[in-house]
Amino acid sequence: MANWPKLSSPHPAIELSDLTAASVLGRGGNGIVFFVRHLSSGRTLALKCISKPSRDGDYRRIWFERDVLLALQHPLLPSLRGIVSTDKLVGFAMDYCPGGDLNTVRRCQAEKMFSQEMIRFYAVEMVIAVEHLHTLGIIYRDLKPENILIQENGHIMLLDFDLSTKLPTSPSSPKSHFTRSKTLLSKTKPNNLLPLFRCFSCHHAGVSPDLAAGENLLPSPKKSKSFVGTEEYVAPEIIIGKGHDFAVDWWGLGVVLYEMLYGRTPFRGQNRKETFRRILTKPPELVGKQTALMDLIGKMLVNDPSKRITCDEIKRHEFFRGVDWDLVVDIARPPYIPMGKKWEEVSEGLDVEKIVEEVSGGKARAATRNAGSVVRNSANEDFAVF
Repeated sequence: MANWPKLSSPHPAIELSDLTAASVLGRGGNGIVFFVRHLSSGRTLALKCISKPSRDGDYRRIWFERDVLLALQHPLLPSLRGIVSTDKLVGFAMDYCPGGDLNTVRRCQAEKMFSQEMIRFYAVEMVIAVEHLHTLGIIYRDLKPENILIQENGHIMLLDFDLSTKLPTSPSSPKSHFTRSKTLLSKTKPNNLLPLFRCFSCHHAGVSPDLAAGENLLPSPKKSKSFVGTEEYVAPEIIIGKGHDFAVDWWGLGVVLYEMLYGRTPFRGQNRKETFRRILTKPPELVGKQTALMDLIGKMLVNDPSKRITCDEIKRHEFFRGVDWDLVVDIARPPYIPMGKKWEEVSEGLDVEKIVEEVSGGKARAATRNAGSVVRNSANEDFAVF
């Protein structure tokens, strides 16, 4: 087994014995997420645990995810609260999001569908989160409803960087929208703030500064040729395999918006081969009265990445007319405020190491196989869940 390097991060180590796990929030081939309580502080957290691998390549992926989490300081992205390391696993402790994911929000709606205003709100926050990652040089590469969680305050949190990678950014790259909003808001009087959306109210709040990309992030070429993503959301240039860049995330957002509008993804086939064929050859079916949202989705789901709509063009699109991008993170009443999951007091708690060991051994893979296939960095197209 490869040597497990010592942690160099400023974030405190957390002993597994100082955590009690009440339930499993999600699981898959590469990790499992627990709902835990930190006994010393009484704080509830989400703990993502990964079995310590035997291959150096797998170590590098774990360290990459750690370094991404260390580089993030943004209200729509996770913060690393601590790291757990035992002989059998490594775990990342992050804030717990009680609202579930976007699929959970959809099921809570009266007609099991999103309204145009809800789609607009979540689309704005997804654009801001992805834009911030891109300014750090990070391509997310796995945008889908399951990875878009709802925080206690109703704002989203984009989670899970298993499939992310880093490309170099130029010195002339634009600053994160989050950074720009910090300066603007600090000079704006609360009573002069205009509503971001007619149905939501805003409040003035300070925003902490963002953090530059961590020096430990793995260097990458100008384009990545990794074959990664989730089957129904993967961009055509990833399937072709000649190289891809940040544009894949705007394709992924187009698929998510389509699913929010129609309740299904646009290219799903009877099998993986048919799904990929549709992605490469079939335009999305945008049925019904044409709207600004449909136009936006159509411009995101353009096969040629050089002709696909860009971030700046997205923000200027008709669908977002009237949106003040500098006030989004300060909306006091998002469209959905979760009730929150109460702590489940378990007398002995879950055996975290045992469950992680079972997952890494493949015993839990069958239970999650129907949740969607994930394309991994693999020459033999190893599709695995999570």
